[in-house]
Amino acid sequence: MKFADKKTILHEVRDYVTIAIAMIAYSIGWNLFLLPNNITTGGVPGVSSVIYWGLGIPVQTTYFVINAILLLIALVILGWRFCAKTMFAVFMLTVLTIFFQANPSDHPLLADQPFMASIIGAIFCGSGVGLGLAFNGSTGGTDIIAAIVNKYRDISLGRVIMLCDIFIITSSYLVFHNWEQVIYGYVVLIISSFCVDQVVDTRHRKVQFFIISDKYKEIASRIAVYPHRGATVIEAHGFYTGHEVKMLFIMAKRRESNIIFSIINEIDPNAFVTQTNVIGVYGEGFDKFKVHGHHDKSKEIITSTKPS
Repeated sequence: MKFADKKTILHEVRDYVTIAIAMIAYSIGWNLFLLPNNITTGGVPGVSSVIYWGLGIPVQTTYFVINAILLLIALVILGWRFCAKTMFAVFMLTVLTIFFQANPSDHPLLADQPFMASIIGAIFCGSGVGLGLAFNGSTGGTDIIAAIVNKYRDISLGRVIMLCDIFIITSSYLVFHNWEQVIYGYVVLIISSFCVDQVVDTRHRKVQFFIISDKYKEIASRIAVYPHRGATVIEAHGFYTGHEVKMLFIMAKRRESNIIFSIINEIDPNAFVTQTNVIGVYGEGFDKFKVHGHHDKSKEIITSTKPS
């Protein structure tokens, strides 16, 4: 087996293990904090909760059936690649929900503090969804609807998901006739959305370095070995000194910053260094290009700077 094949397999295994952990976090938030306290969340879990409170149908049954239908539609429209990890996430969350529902607690957590229950439940759910999305999985439901709508209409994924979730949470009023419970649902939506963004952005945060040093070759060589980042040498001219200088341009992941600073400090403590956060870095060694919109629109020119 080739090294590239082993690396791909390890990445896939890592993704599935992480998605499983993400679904455990989501199931804890949903089954231990939100569902026992009659607090609605968004997506298919929210629909399942409302149906359970109104008709008594087990949440795991409704959750699985709705997602099964949506996944079958997505398989036809979006393809197998989109659905594989989502199917795994849906299966995991269904099994975990069956477990929690089969072992109910006689005393729900924070039963007399619904606001705290909504906050803690939202943190667990949002972190679970964010972790799943960061590793190419999702809990299905509104994510699938949003992806299908986005394929045929120029509407952002976030907007579709938000509209669906607001509608689902508001519908809980038909069951409880209590706007306070609806407001708790909105609290869950806001906090979980924030947690999703934080988890996803943390994984994808990148930094940009500009380094001016007479020992630029040695610095670049060390960084190329570990953390294995390329460097581009830029010809520069010092306005004040009038000297010709070499400047290194390096892109790296945020967690690699301390390693790079340690290398620079060891080789040339007097080096001039700037570090800035960047919104996205695409290309070899980083994220894949993200192209939104219809294919029949006017072609956009996409440029990127790739360290050589």
